[in-house]
Amino acid sequence: MKKNDLVKIAIDAKKKALPQFSKFHVGAALLTNDGKIFTGANIENSSYGLTLCAERLAVFKALHDGERNFKKIAIAADSENYISPCGACRQIMIEFCGPELEVIMINSKGKHKTVKMKDLLPYSFDKEFLNNE
Repeated sequence: MKKNDLVKIAIDAKKKALPQFSKFHVGAALLTNDGKIFTGANIENSSYGLTLCAERLAVFKALHDGERNFKKIAIAADSENYISPCGACRQIMIEFCGPELEVIMINSKGKHKTVKMKDLLPYSFDKEFLNNE
């Protein structure tokens, strides 16, 4: 799949967002190594801590369906700046998708910038820190 195709899918996923408080629409499209795509959109709740970001929704959908190997995620938002994942999403993405995941950040004009997950969260906390003997 070409990068521009994944960008278009993420932009389209924004239409399903439910940002009833912030009015900030975010869409995500996660590509697995074998070509499957999982989408997500942000869903807000009046108890703000229960709000779910587009990126986490896409990752959790993929994990639920048994996927474990990911190549890229495209994230689109209504912002003139490139949209970067929040801290919670970064933790989920690095832990379940890995440090080599390509993160395509898309602005409201459809322009995009790509970085590796390891560059967004260089000193991540992971299972290596846990003493699970």
